[in-house]
Amino acid sequence: MSVPKVVVVGSANMDLVGLAPRLPRPGETVLGDDFVMTPGGKGANQAIAAARAGGATTFLGAIGSDSFGVTLGSRLAATGVDTTHLRTSYGPSGVAVIMVDRAGENAILVSPGANRTFLGLSDEERACIADADVLLCQQEIPLATVAEALTAARAAGTRTVLNAAPAMELPPGLLEQVDLLVVNETEARAITGGQDASDMAALLALVPRVVLTLSGAGSRYADRDGQDVQVPAFAVEVADTTAAGDAFTGALAVAWAEGRDLLDAVRWANAAGAASVRKIGASNALPDRAEIEALFEG
Repeated sequence: MSVPKVVVVGSANMDLVGLAPRLPRPGETVLGDDFVMTPGGKGANQAIAAARAGGATTFLGAIGSDSFGVTLGSRLAATGVDTTHLRTSYGPSGVAVIMVDRAGENAILVSPGANRTFLGLSDEERACIADADVLLCQQEIPLATVAEALTAARAAGTRTVLNAAPAMELPPGLLEQVDLLVVNETEARAITGGQDASDMAALLALVPRVVLTLSGAGSRYADRDGQDVQVPAFAVEVADTTAAGDAFTGALAVAWAEGRDLLDAVRWANAAGAASVRKIGASNALPDRAEIEALFEG
């Protein structure tokens, strides 16, 4: 079997992670347990997740000209992600400030920085997308660029996956270019205008295939062919849930790119998400293929 090709178009941030007994309330200061600084951003995380899951992965995005940008680029390259077309924008890189409590729950504030400058695709970037088996996008970069990437993929016959995070209202026509939508309950409600997130029919009216992630309850897959299946989570000890969604989505893109049935791909992605929560952090917590397989087969 040939190595599946995945192109990720998205954000890169430096994650500043504070660990504390509990998350602070508005206006409150909580004394923390520890602090970790690690490369992150949904796009970069999902690119690293896809590479570690066994995909030949190219990342298209923008980093700043600061020291964070140097670290972000080095981290992506060190994990096997192709950064040939990674842009550098004069100014600060994206930064995410993340608070994690002892139960593994988190709260995240993102300052986009260089990610805001990722506008318009070059001919070389379009060629990368056309050569891929799967294009994976999120929503931490300008939506105009997301729409342009999805349109380029559709024109080239490349499968498209949109992880519609963070939750926001989408421009008309964007979802028409999406083959597989990955959302949590909050993101699902943002897309359907507040309808019950469990109503898959509302989402399937917009896209042909949907994965609804359900945190510790696993995920749910539905499509226009009539499948609607709850996929249970793998039981593990939770240290930090920050990387779970990105581990899941990156692994899902790889599994679909290598030709797995989508329901089986979702089960495999569940194993990737579960493997990631056993570690603290974002990109550093993303599991490799052996870790995913061990949990999936175990």
